[in-house]
Amino acid sequence: MKDALYFIIKNIVEKEKEVDILEEENQGIVNFTVKVSQDEIGKVIGKDGKVIRAIRNIMRIPAVSANKKIYISLSEN
Repeated sequence: MKDALYFIIKNIVEKEKEVDILEEENQGIVNFTVKVSQDEIGKVIGKDGKVIRAIRNIMRIPAVSANKKIYISLSEN
């Protein structure tokens, strides 16, 4: 799942070398913390949060098939 999330994020931002994803799993709940540069966090969020909402919906598909819950949060580098 981390590779799919990284692929999506790196194709949204221009500074793909600054993308970092931390993954923590606890009792079937997977927490992803996506770190991007401060000037590109708006691209990942999108207007009214539409882009990050779409990313969360897409990433829910592999999580459901693995019987896990997934949470994605954003952080600035």
